[in-house]
Amino acid sequence: MSVSTGTRTRPRVEARIDHDAVAHNIRLLAGLARDSGAATMAVVKADGYGHGAPEIARTALASGATWLGVCTLEEAAELRAAGIRAPVLSWLHLPDEDFAPAVADAVDLGVSSRAELDGVVAGAGRAGRPARIHLKIDTGLSRNGCPPGAWGDLLAATEAARAAGDVEVAAVWSHLAHADAPDHPTIDVQAKRLDDAWRAAGELLGGPRPWRHLANSAATLTRPDLHLDLVRPGIAVYGLDPLEAPDHHGLRPAMTFRTRVALVKRIAAGEGVSYGHEWIAPDDRVLALVPTGYADGVPRRLGGTMTVQLAGRRRPVVGRVCMDQVVVDLGPAEGDVPPVAPGDEVVLFGPGDAGEPTALEWARWLDTIHYEVVTGVGCRPRVTRTHGTPS
Repeated sequence: MSVSTGTRTRPRVEARIDHDAVAHNIRLLAGLARDSGAATMAVVKADGYGHGAPEIARTALASGATWLGVCTLEEAAELRAAGIRAPVLSWLHLPDEDFAPAVADAVDLGVSSRAELDGVVAGAGRAGRPARIHLKIDTGLSRNGCPPGAWGDLLAATEAARAAGDVEVAAVWSHLAHADAPDHPTIDVQAKRLDDAWRAAGELLGGPRPWRHLANSAATLTRPDLHLDLVRPGIAVYGLDPLEAPDHHGLRPAMTFRTRVALVKRIAAGEGVSYGHEWIAPDDRVLALVPTGYADGVPRRLGGTMTVQLAGRRRPVVGRVCMDQVVVDLGPAEGDVPPVAPGDEVVLFGPGDAGEPTALEWARWLDTIHYEVVTGVGCRPRVTRTHGTPS
């Protein structure tokens, strides 16, 4: 997404990011980590979960985070190009990627295999400086990370690279499979496996003893025993609770997805609305056309299910969601129709403070998670992202 600030005319479709909310969330998360003696990494992968990586990074660093986390080398390069010099960890790579620019830019690199280590060592040679690496052990997620059976071999190769001056080992780390269920037995199993891998690294590797890190958003909020040296909150930075606690752990959602009415019209009883005429007007109705559709981040499956906030209360979307637009039912033409005009604000989702739908509600309607909702909000020129406080 692109950034627009200070414009006089409201965008057609807007993702408004409340940085006061982001700062609040970081202070809360970093405070929990600090109580455990841990540092805080704000995860800003996927363009800051759809919120804007450089902008979120700056707010996070100003509010208590000291590290940033990304998925790809390109995401790390974007932060460096934006002038952000804080420690950055990039963790998901192909072994044949060119690691030299990241090493030269002082980006820490996750390493999960001998092949990946070889690529990092080659990049360090081209950069003319050692690479700082975080060795990832698969403790039970069975996704990225070195299998336990190959850990000794990876450690031996890493020690050879360290002794040659090609790498510095900053940390041993892993990722939880069931952190959203804080009492799940696999969490303690994974923690024990990480500790075993870390102890083995301490015995086989020279140099300073590496850090350990494991806790994501859910573990940061609920498992202080797993904060270790560094916590890595992601979705919680953006105010979305990974556990859906009744009090949302005090987090404040940062994104408001909104647009404006394009057209208001009447249709007669018996007329169908949108493709396939899945909704037929039961009587004469007043409709509002909203110029936002699945190309903007409104999933097609929400047709006939979703509501929006318009003219002071929830209104149903009727008929199918189209690529560029949805239709909102304002009620019977002979009833108490709200005074709606083109240009009036329509809130698709927001923090929920004024009764509007939330990203969590969208996730429930879609049988998915709110991570997917906010990262699915579209890009410019379809959607303009703006930064600031609510207006």
